[in-house]
Amino acid sequence: MLTNMKIKSAIMGCLSFLMVGLVQAQDNWNWPSDQAMEAKAREYNAAYNDYMKAEEFLKAKGPLHWLLTNAPDLNEALYINGVKVYEGAAELATDEAEIASFQDSVLTIYDLRNELYDNEPQWIANKAYYAYKFYKGNKDKVDIATKLFERTIEIHGKLEPSSLNAAYFDAVYRNFAFNKAYTPDEVIGKYEFIMTKLDEDEAAGQNVATSKGTLEQLLAAMDIINCEFIENNMGPKLTADPTNLKLAKQIFQYSIKEKCTSSDIFLKALETIDNDSPTFSTSQVRGMRYMQNSEYAKAGELFEKALTLAETDEQKAEIHWDMAKVHANLGRKSQARSSALKAAELNEERESDAHSFIGGLIMSSSNDCKGGQSRVKDYSIYIAAYNAYARAGDSQGMANAKSRFPSKEELFTEGFQVGDTISTGCWVGQTVTLATRD
Repeated sequence: MLTNMKIKSAIMGCLSFLMVGLVQAQDNWNWPSDQAMEAKAREYNAAYNDYMKAEEFLKAKGPLHWLLTNAPDLNEALYINGVKVYEGAAELATDEAEIASFQDSVLTIYDLRNELYDNEPQWIANKAYYAYKFYKGNKDKVDIATKLFERTIEIHGKLEPSSLNAAYFDAVYRNFAFNKAYTPDEVIGKYEFIMTKLDEDEAAGQNVATSKGTLEQLLAAMDIINCEFIENNMGPKLTADPTNLKLAKQIFQYSIKEKCTSSDIFLKALETIDNDSPTFSTSQVRGMRYMQNSEYAKAGELFEKALTLAETDEQKAEIHWDMAKVHANLGRKSQARSSALKAAELNEERESDAHSFIGGLIMSSSNDCKGGQSRVKDYSIYIAAYNAYARAGDSQGMANAKSRFPSKEELFTEGFQVGDTISTGCWVGQTVTLATRD
C-alpha cells in the first residue's frame, strides 16, 4: 500500500522551493546569421517570454519550441525557462496524453541543456526533483526518479537540499511497491545510506527531524523488517563478521523495534556493541539475557561490568538487585542477601522487595540449615523468614513462614518456652525469639 497523503504532502511541501525562477537575461546570445531567421528568433523569444510572464504557458510553448528546434544554441535561458514553461503547460493542460508529453518535455529540456552546455552538476538535483514530482505515481516511470536521485548522489556525494532525501526514499518505496525493484537487503542499504547523510546534515546544524520521520514511516510501510528477516538475512552476516559494528547496531535497533530481543542474534549484536563501547545499559541487558538463558556465571560477570559503568545510585541499585538473583541461582544465599540489602540501601523503593526476597531465600534453606538434632533449631529459620517478610509488609509470606514455626509441643519437649531466643546457625546467622505456629 502506498504512503498516505500526510507523508506525501510533507515531502512536497519541503521541496516546493526547488522550482527554478524565470531567467530574464543571459549573456552570450547567438542569434542566427540569417537576417530573416534572426528577426523571427527575436520575435519568438520576446513572445514566449511575454506569455511566460503572464503564465500563459500553453501559448508560450509554441514559440519556445520553434527556438529549441531552429536556434537551439541561442542562449542557455531557453533551457532554464523551458523547464518553467513545460511544467506550467502540464499543470494547465486537461488532456492526460498532453500532460504526460509536457512532463516528459521538462526532462528532455535538461538532456538538451546538458548536450550543449555540459553543466549537469548545476541542475541535476532539480531534474531529479521534477522526475519525482511527475513520475512518483507512475509504475513504469518511477525508476527514472530513483536513478536521477542516485545520479545526483554520484555527482555531489549527497542530496542537497537535505529534504530531497525523503523524496528519494519515497521514490525507492514506490519502486519497491510497484515493481519489487529491490531486495530487502538493497532497501535497507539505501535506507541506512540516507540516514547516514541525514545524520551528517544534522551534525552540520540542519533540522532533519521531518525527513527522518518520513523515512522511518516509509520503511515500516514496506513491511520487510521483521524478526524473521533479522534472523535469516542479517544474522548470518554478523555471524560471518562478528566485529561489524555498523551491522550490529542495525540488528540491535531493529530487534528492539520489532521486539525480537529474545533471539540469539540480538545477543550477538549486543555483544559486538558492548565489546566495542560498553555502556551501563548494554552490559546490563547482556547480563539479563544470560540470566534468561540460565547462564548465571556469565550474567554475573556482565553485571559486575555494568556496576563499574553505573553513574547513579539508582543504576547501582538495579545491578545489586540483579546480582542478588545471580547469587541466589548459584546457591550463594549469603551473598544474595548482601546484594539485596545493598540495593535497598541505594534505592529505598527496593526495600520491601529486598526483604521479601530475603524471606524467600531463608524459606528455601531447609536442607542447607537442617542439623537434624533439634527440630526447634531447625525450624527457627522460619521465624527469621517471618521477620524478613514482616519488614517487607508481605502478609502472605508471613503466613506461609508462620505455618512452619515449631509447635508448642516441640518447644516443651526440648525444654524451650515462647519468648526464648535461639541462634538459627548456618548462613542465616540470626538470633530469633521463639514463637509457635499454634
